[in-house]
Amino acid sequence: MNEGITKEELLDQFKGNKILKYATAAVGIIVLIILVYVVYNRFIYEPNNEESKALVARGIMLMEKDSINLAIEEFEYVASEYGSYDGGKLAYYSLGNLYFEQGRFEDAIEALEKVDLEDTYLMTLATGTLGDCYSELGDYAKAVTFYLQAAERVENDLTSPQFYFKAGLNAEEAGDFAKAKEYYEIIEDKYMTFSSQKSIEKYVVRAGAKIN
Repeated sequence: MNEGITKEELLDQFKGNKILKYATAAVGIIVLIILVYVVYNRFIYEPNNEESKALVARGIMLMEKDSINLAIEEFEYVASEYGSYDGGKLAYYSLGNLYFEQGRFEDAIEALEKVDLEDTYLMTLATGTLGDCYSELGDYAKAVTFYLQAAERVENDLTSPQFYFKAGLNAEEAGDFAKAKEYYEIIEDKYMTFSSQKSIEKYVVRAGAKIN
């Protein structure tokens, strides 16, 4: 006659079964990680994220009132204290543009390199402004790199031809007339409206005439 397994025997089997023991431990760790994530997200991340967005909105209001230096101070605080939150990322973007307008190109680069937004349009503009910064600093080859990234990030009829055009102008400044001609021809072939507005053909001819 078979007798049921006792509690002691069941515990002995569990202790002797390393696979079961490790699997149980792994499940426990996963549950703990999920619990920590939920608690962190609800009680730490979300409140801080909302606070960061409220503060950056205050900075934007100061910008709209032309209180630029006060806006910069506000954005600098948000970026410093909430850099990993939504408001902090917008603060870096805003700082980059304000620094650029003030001619603080190195500061603008430092801020814009920290921009990490889900909004592809703002990311495109941030990348393009990086190109503007390097162009102002006389690093035309590096400017071209960022203009091309901006032009190709999300191709469209609004921003892409503008950045290809800037890439062409800076390639000429860098002495790479073949590349400049190539970028102008992309505009000529793909972006007819912009091409006609800028009379892009004359730029194609100009760059082509300088190719050795």
